[in-house]
Amino acid sequence: MSKPTSQSQLSSARRVVIKIGSAMLVDAKSGALKKDWLQALTADISSLTSAGKQVVLVSSGAVALGLSGLGLTQRTSRLEDAQAAAAIGQIKLAQAYQNEFASVDMTIAQILLSIDDLEHRPRYLNARNTVETLLENGVIPVINENDSVATSEIRFGDNDRLAARVAQMMRADLLLLLSDIDGLYSADPRKNANAKLIPHVGGITPEIEAMAGPPAEVTVGTGGMITKIMAAKIALAGGCSMVIMDGRAPSPIERLSGCEQSTLFTASGDPLTLRKQWIQGMMAPKGFVHIDAGAVNALKKGASLLPAGVKSVEGSFQRGDMVACMGPDGHLFAQGLISYDAIDADRIAGVKSTDVINILGYAGRASLIHRDDLVVI
Repeated sequence: MSKPTSQSQLSSARRVVIKIGSAMLVDAKSGALKKDWLQALTADISSLTSAGKQVVLVSSGAVALGLSGLGLTQRTSRLEDAQAAAAIGQIKLAQAYQNEFASVDMTIAQILLSIDDLEHRPRYLNARNTVETLLENGVIPVINENDSVATSEIRFGDNDRLAARVAQMMRADLLLLLSDIDGLYSADPRKNANAKLIPHVGGITPEIEAMAGPPAEVTVGTGGMITKIMAAKIALAGGCSMVIMDGRAPSPIERLSGCEQSTLFTASGDPLTLRKQWIQGMMAPKGFVHIDAGAVNALKKGASLLPAGVKSVEGSFQRGDMVACMGPDGHLFAQGLISYDAIDADRIAGVKSTDVINILGYAGRASLIHRDDLVVI
């Protein structure tokens, strides 16, 4: 069997998260947006979506674009400067994406996330469902850290790790980091002429971490190779492979398809399989839903659990908690992450999905437990 390559991983991926570094989008000297580069990237992404792929962008650049509005030429260590610059630059960044994607008849949506959004279960589910809905409707989500309100103690600190968390959350197949370097080297190529590019990494070992070196010096960006290795750990744990490549030249995705140099980190399993393994391994259900024979047959065929198939609900649980699905014989049949809290789940047990809005007063998810969040035991 031939070794996987960055090109083959991109070709086979259904859902791709692309992280765009500040150095790609913003000229370090002038602080101006690189419009030609963004135009070429937009064409790249249009080609990906035409090939049936779903794309999520995680974009740096807001702080870098906003520095000039504060009379600054480079990023400082003061948190309040970064927050103010982000508030200025975020408008410019969103407008730039809006203009370019509109030119190819594509719609974008802006989402600002903080660590709290991905650590607090209901907010995590809200973020995931929002991005999922956007992708289902052919919209390109453009995600950034909410730098204007994030504190130094509670923030991702760089968009490499944010992109990895987003890839994990969205069960992406591939995370593509567009950087100012073409991959991981055996040593710093700027200091060691004998440094060699590592084209493929099968796992993050202490030796691989040692190759990353120290964090980058303060410039318009905040990352460095060490943050990319940290991102790789997060992505691979979620079943998402990752590529580091030089994205500075125009049309980076097209160049990757043409065998551009890069480093591929391969995951050991697909995102959905790993997620289901995690759900199957959960041992302490917060509640129980008792389902009928029709629901049992539907779940065997890979369907989601609909309210109509539920006979009764017991326990005190919140949306996103793990609950056990008990069959008509009283034995455990399946378990999964429920889309409603216990009170609302009990109110809609046994009713058609179309009637949920009339009972609850809001349109929740059609399924009580989505098939991606459910494992038949």
